[in-house]
Amino acid sequence: MAKAKTPRTPKTTNNQVITMPEAGAVTLVRKTSPGNNTPADLEVKIRERAYQLYLERGSTPGDENEDWLTAEREILARHNRQQTA
Repeated sequence: MAKAKTPRTPKTTNNQVITMPEAGAVTLVRKTSPGNNTPADLEVKIRERAYQLYLERGSTPGDENEDWLTAEREILARHNRQQTA
């Protein structure tokens, strides 16, 4: 007689889905002076600008990478102008 198989338990994953906050739900706070930007400060500014671009597009998903790259170009260009001034 064949041995009965025991049912397998499904593997669970801990993948979390991150959603964009509702418009107006995020308060943007700047604590540094304009000429004293660390890489972390620049990343925060890039993130904020990318979110602004997302809102300007009507909060439609699908162009997150383009929003980030555009924001990065804008913020780094502004930062470089301030450093040379």
